[in-house]
Amino acid sequence: MGLTFDHHTLGQRVLFGTGAAVDNTAAAVAALGSRRVLLIADPFVADLADAVAARTPVVARIRDVVAHVPIERARTAVAVARDNEVDAVVTIGGGSSTGLAKIVARDTGLPIVAIPTTFAGSEATDVWGMTEAHRKTTGVDPNVLPKIVVYDAALSTSLPGRLAVASGLNAVAHAIDGFWAPRADPINRALGTEGLRALIPGLRALHANPDDLDTREQLLYGAYLAAVAFASAGSGMHHKICHALGGAYNLPHADTHAIMLGYVISFNGPAAPDAQSRISAAFDELPGATGLFQLRRDLGAVKSLADIGFAETDIPDAARIILPSIPPSNPRPVTQADLESLLHDAWAGVPVKQEGP
Repeated sequence: MGLTFDHHTLGQRVLFGTGAAVDNTAAAVAALGSRRVLLIADPFVADLADAVAARTPVVARIRDVVAHVPIERARTAVAVARDNEVDAVVTIGGGSSTGLAKIVARDTGLPIVAIPTTFAGSEATDVWGMTEAHRKTTGVDPNVLPKIVVYDAALSTSLPGRLAVASGLNAVAHAIDGFWAPRADPINRALGTEGLRALIPGLRALHANPDDLDTREQLLYGAYLAAVAFASAGSGMHHKICHALGGAYNLPHADTHAIMLGYVISFNGPAAPDAQSRISAAFDELPGATGLFQLRRDLGAVKSLADIGFAETDIPDAARIILPSIPPSNPRPVTQADLESLLHDAWAGVPVKQEGP
């Protein structure tokens, strides 16, 4: 009788099939009735981009994609879309390619067909991000949610092993941060929980056998569920920290998420028993932060912020940048000192010890 919530599910078509990326993309573009396509693709998927261009009415291409979507690149992409009178955007690659397409869609209203090659999950959210003057701004806009997503597990095989692990841990962060995000509700908690059930054993299986496409399908499934949950729940403390670090210090997106998540779990978990229980269950009843650190160790993930170029001397300024963005609904209050302590531990790679479930 005490259960009340207001849940919003984003509308999106998903075409899922290993080895079917080109066929499904052509079908997606045809379904939109598009006649003039802008193709945005990471350089490392040039062959796939060429194959897609041969099957769809591409009139312009952007090959130069940069992490965190610098505002200058975003403005150029919007101008390319307008100058070529395109009526749809096809994006192939990771979160950076999808992120650039989202700014085009935000400013033009054009539909997006997203073909992800990582487990980033950006393709399933209505969240955009852009960096200007070393500050990353994010927002929510229904125009940026891709209309159609084309998933093909074979495409993720182009990811080097370490990046595949970091990308998968980024997906884990979507599920977990959604447990205590501002709009968390029973439905997106359920989606996030199922996402973790697929992602955590999937990451272990991928580490054991990187060539197993069934495992990669499982990871894509889990990454999608986690991203849908995150899109509904909103950005929690973890994502606010990572977005600020990425924009201000140009840290690699997925690695930053992989490093920070355990520290946020350790900080928030005791004040969020339901979330703590769900996370613990996903790690075979180990305390959540402990389980995540063991997983990172077993997968050979990057260990610390220092390892990816973050300087200890930047900790106070980083904490000041982050603090205003922490949601008031966070399970426990957050101070400047809390953030400095958390960032210092993450900079040093201090193992987290967490008691309880």
